[in-house]
Amino acid sequence: MIEVLIADDQSMVRSGLRLILEAESDIVVTAEAEDGEGAVRLARREKPDVVLMDVRMPVMDGLEATRQITESNPDTKVIVLTTFDVDDYVYGALRAGASGFLLKDAGGDQLVEAIRVVASGEALIAPSVTKRLIAEFARRPEVAAVKGLNDLTERELEVLAQVARGLSNTEIAEELYVSEATVKTHVSHILTKLHLRDRVQAVVAAYESGLVKPGTES
Repeated sequence: MIEVLIADDQSMVRSGLRLILEAESDIVVTAEAEDGEGAVRLARREKPDVVLMDVRMPVMDGLEATRQITESNPDTKVIVLTTFDVDDYVYGALRAGASGFLLKDAGGDQLVEAIRVVASGEALIAPSVTKRLIAEFARRPEVAAVKGLNDLTERELEVLAQVARGLSNTEIAEELYVSEATVKTHVSHILTKLHLRDRVQAVVAAYESGLVKPGTES
């Protein structure tokens, strides 16, 4: 059973999300929070598998709440929900440790699938999100040092570059003419060597390090 915490300052939104999720046999909503501070407190107490996090909330916004939750309990995954499809929110959410980003007008099926994907240990990084990240890094020309990057093999660097393009393991396997199991192994080694939690952080690291540059992703 996937345990979910809903954090949103609008009670109607929380109720709507709960109705969608509790119609699924493998998902249960264990708690609701109306602000970021409450989300952090409840996440620490309940230790949910997934938090659905609104960006704009009183007391503490969703980005800071995401940062605190992911730092205190890395096993809890955060999907940020917002009505604002703008670069700053995407970049801020992913840098804060979110494992996914969805607009609130996404369909119920998309939301449920996102929760299942993130709960399984994968990161929800859709091509549209990747494109916004690329646009963000195009405006941030500075290159940051990424610890462990020099420890990656040539093949691992190739796989990381493909991950940064938003490709799935299956797509990377086809691109590099290797098995999907081999790709999974490479991704696991990359995350371990770079001390990263998931694919979203790997995408950010790839662009911040300059391994992949905006305009070369296609």
